[in-house]
Amino acid sequence: MSRISMLIDESRCMGCRGCQVACKQWNDLPAEKTSQQGSYENPPDLSSVTWTKVRFFEIAEGGNLQWLFLTQGCFHCGNPACVEVCPTGALTQDLRLGIVTLEQNLCNGCGYCTQFCPFGIPRLDTDVLSAEGKAYKCHFCQDRVSNGLPPACVKTCPSGAFDFGDRDQMLAKGKARVEQLQQQGYPNANLYGEREMGGLGRLYVLKEWPSLYGLAENPQYPVMAGVWQDIVQPLGAVSFGAAALAVLGFYFLARRSIKMEEVE
Repeated sequence: MSRISMLIDESRCMGCRGCQVACKQWNDLPAEKTSQQGSYENPPDLSSVTWTKVRFFEIAEGGNLQWLFLTQGCFHCGNPACVEVCPTGALTQDLRLGIVTLEQNLCNGCGYCTQFCPFGIPRLDTDVLSAEGKAYKCHFCQDRVSNGLPPACVKTCPSGAFDFGDRDQMLAKGKARVEQLQQQGYPNANLYGEREMGGLGRLYVLKEWPSLYGLAENPQYPVMAGVWQDIVQPLGAVSFGAAALAVLGFYFLARRSIKMEEVE
């Protein structure tokens, strides 16, 4: 199988949040306490136990109200900054399928992925009682995909807004749908994710401009991510190595001093 992608046709999304529930059920994620934010959104944001979330946008124009929905989750970038800055190798990218996974057993909770992700997706566990201090995010249901099944959110969508498969096929379907929407009176309809960040694994068919959905029009690979990977982390490793050598040096000097005293 070549690189895979998820195609989400937001023009077909009805905001039922079935994808949110399916994600929690399949990944055994607990519910969380939320508060009213003056919106139909619930919970108000992604978290360490909410990896998929439907965002609601009310667009008032010309006396008309339009609802826009965006299913939020990891974008599985073709050029993922999070993988580059991860110091422990907890974040990796399947070079064949393009899936970006996060191994909690290797995560040290540094939070670099949360800072360098251009979409702000990974979330740290901030529960003081659990004291885990690890990052979490959507992993494209890799356990299902590796067994020939679609992700849980794709499987459960009642409106057919989700599709999943070979990325080239998803791109072709997305472009065809955009043309159809433009013919139906949505001149701003567009396909988001074809080239952004090396090509996204999460593609969107949008009726309006990306900014109206809270998406960056032209997301950029963080310059500091490269600096961090090429300069800061190696320096950190050198510093750690120097400190270790210093400790070993003091140890052997102390041993030698003790032996000389014993001889005397």
